[in-house]
Amino acid sequence: MGKFFTSVHLKEDLCKGCINCIKRCPTQAIRVRNGKAVITKEFCIDCGECIRICPHHAKEATYDAVSIMGQFEYKVALPAPSLYAQFNNLEDINIVLTALKKMGFDDVYEVSGAAELVSEMSRKYVREHKEKWPIISTACPSVVRLIKVRFPDLIEHLLPICAPVDVAAALARKKAMKDSGLPAEKIGIIFISPCPAKVTAVKDPIGIEKSEIDGVLAMKEIYPILLPLMKHSIDEVEELGISGRIGISWGSTGGEAGGLLTDNYLAADGIENVIRVLEDLEDRKFNQLEFIELNACAGGCVGGVLTVENPYAAKVKLKRLRKYMPVACNHLGVKTLDDAYWTGEVKYEPVFKLGTDMKESIAKLAQVEELCDKFPGLDCGSCGAPTCKALAEDIARGVAHDRDCIHILREYIHKLSDEISLIDTKK
Repeated sequence: MGKFFTSVHLKEDLCKGCINCIKRCPTQAIRVRNGKAVITKEFCIDCGECIRICPHHAKEATYDAVSIMGQFEYKVALPAPSLYAQFNNLEDINIVLTALKKMGFDDVYEVSGAAELVSEMSRKYVREHKEKWPIISTACPSVVRLIKVRFPDLIEHLLPICAPVDVAAALARKKAMKDSGLPAEKIGIIFISPCPAKVTAVKDPIGIEKSEIDGVLAMKEIYPILLPLMKHSIDEVEELGISGRIGISWGSTGGEAGGLLTDNYLAADGIENVIRVLEDLEDRKFNQLEFIELNACAGGCVGGVLTVENPYAAKVKLKRLRKYMPVACNHLGVKTLDDAYWTGEVKYEPVFKLGTDMKESIAKLAQVEELCDKFPGLDCGSCGAPTCKALAEDIARGVAHDRDCIHILREYIHKLSDEISLIDTKK
């Protein structure tokens, strides 16, 4: 089993040891031990729910500081389409793109432009691989990671095409080398991300060996920098946009599926809804569908925890912005993007298994069932685990004790007290 990188981490000094995060985590990756939350890296899929729910702001995502731009001679910004949905009354995306250049970038390459190319490739792949229907989108890294660790039978249904941001990074680097005359290592490809999962996808990519992205900035950090620059950019806007309605639509739920130009699809957002769809898919309830688009965040990428706007308001803004755009501006044409396909095999990582082999796993499952019968079944979270079953599994793994349950502990204390009283009576 490989090492896992996670971009979500805990700020211990802010953690109060409450149980909000353990109850909300979709993969039960968090426990409260010794009064502080603990994240189990191999269980974490970087969906950002703990960041969203923590009332004490004790969870945060790892991303680069704006100062990373100073490490490169030539810098290219990769704005995600969800960035445009953060601003009020935006009528021209070129205003945002021009502001990015004023911020210090030498060039910009829209991720939505690459998304149109990926849409075209996806249409062809779906059409030619009916035996893999329904094909599952791989644009959301949290969903891919979730399938990798929890739904092994669905791995073969994953769309083996790089996410638009990775395609954009590769194309942006080639363009920058041509425009600047500089070698690849002196060029910085900087992605502006709406969520922590995409940070993890850069540091620990799935399906490809290495990402072309050199740094990741959070939208919420870029937003206050861009606002004043956008006001000054209105009179000197550069025509930098390379995407149309299909590319921009990738920023919210249904956008990717819409780019396939088919009605035979399902689109779901919100990690709990995603898990429900994957469970139904595992039970073969959606075999008649061609494509399934899944986004861990509510509303799609516009709902990422590194954004600033309400996801539902952002979705409306994106819809309004694309209204008068052409259907698409970026086409494959004679271009071939063979390097846009996955080059590595995605393997199942059985992180949730209890034993090292079948015999041990069966024995530990029996132990879990026995413990669950012993526990009150209240799922109160007082033990630091989200459910009684989760505590039983922790005990089976050897990282917890049955007396972590306050009800078992109370019984133990009463029993101990009775025994002490009996000893005192005999004296």
